[in-house]
Amino acid sequence: MSSSGPTIAQTEVVNIVLPLVAITVTTFRLFCRARQGRLWIDDLWATFAMIFILALLIVDWLYLQDYNKIPQSAMVALYYMVCQFFYAVVWCSRISILMTVVRLTVPGTLRRVLTFTTMIFVLAWAVLFAQVWWTCESEPGWKTQPRPQCDLGRNVAIAQIITDVFGDSILILAPFRLIYKVRLTKAQKIRILTIFSTSAITTVVSLAHAYYVLSNGGLKEAVAAMVESSVSLIVANLSVVVAFLLSMSAEDDSSSPAPWKLSPIVTFGSQPRRRHFNDPLATTMIGVETTTIKFADIPETTGLKSGNTDEISLNNMEGKQSGGELWGA
Repeated sequence: MSSSGPTIAQTEVVNIVLPLVAITVTTFRLFCRARQGRLWIDDLWATFAMIFILALLIVDWLYLQDYNKIPQSAMVALYYMVCQFFYAVVWCSRISILMTVVRLTVPGTLRRVLTFTTMIFVLAWAVLFAQVWWTCESEPGWKTQPRPQCDLGRNVAIAQIITDVFGDSILILAPFRLIYKVRLTKAQKIRILTIFSTSAITTVVSLAHAYYVLSNGGLKEAVAAMVESSVSLIVANLSVVVAFLLSMSAEDDSSSPAPWKLSPIVTFGSQPRRRHFNDPLATTMIGVETTTIKFADIPETTGLKSGNTDEISLNNMEGKQSGGELWGA
C-alpha cells in the first residue's frame, strides 16, 4: 500500500459509517412502504441488499482486525465473503430498482422485457460470483499473505466494468419509455427521470473500484468496494424516500385551503379499455385498465389535469389497485 493510501483505522471508519447510512435509509424506505401498505417485490430485494450489507460490514470489520489473532484459513474465508457480499449488495440493489420500474409498468411487452432483464441481472451476478473463485483458486499463493487479498486482475476488472455499465444503463433508460407518453410538464418529467438516473452515480463509483481492482489497490480497493455497495443501496431507495417526502409535502399543502390548486394527476393514453388477465407477478387474478398506470411512487405537489376517467393520482392516497400497483393497501 502506498503512503497516500488509507490507514486501517480510516478504512474501518468508512466501512462502518457508509453501510450504517445505507441501512438507515433502507429501513426508512421499508417503514414508508409498510405504513402505506404497499410492500412489493422491489422492497424484498432491497431487504436482501440491506441484510447483505450488514453481513458485509461485520465480515469486513473482522477482516481488518489483527490477523495474528485469527487463523489463516479464517482470514481466507473472510476475504471470500467480503468479495461475495459486495456483489450481493450491488446486484440486489440493482434488481430492486428494476422491480420498482416493473411495478409502475402496465402489463404488456415492456413489462415482460423488464422482467426478463431481471433474470439477466441474476445471471451477471452469478458469473461475477464464479469468476472470483476461478481467478483466486487458480493462483492460491495469495492465501499465505498475513492479510490475504487475491489479485483479481484485468479480467475481473473488465467484467465488472461491462456488467456495471450495462446494468446501470438499463436502470437509467428503462424509465424513459415509461415516462414518454405521460402528460406531465417538462420540469416534472425531468424531476422523475432525475430520481431514476441517480444510478449513474453508481456507475462512476464502480469505475473507480474497477481501477483499484486492476491496479491491486489494497485498502483503496476495499474502501472503493464499500463506497460502491453503500451508494448502490442508497440509490435503490431514493425513488421511494423522495416520493414519500413529496407526498408528505403535498399533504401539508392540501391542509391549507387553495381552491385553484389541483391534485397531482398523470394521464396515460386514451380512454381506458377494461380486460382481465392473469399477471404472473400478482398473487390474484385482477382486472386492469390497460391504458392507465398508477404512478404512486413519484408523487407531485403541483396540479395537473383532473376529472377524466383515464387519469390516476400520483399520490395514490386512496391505495386502489391498478396495473402498475399490484400490491395495494
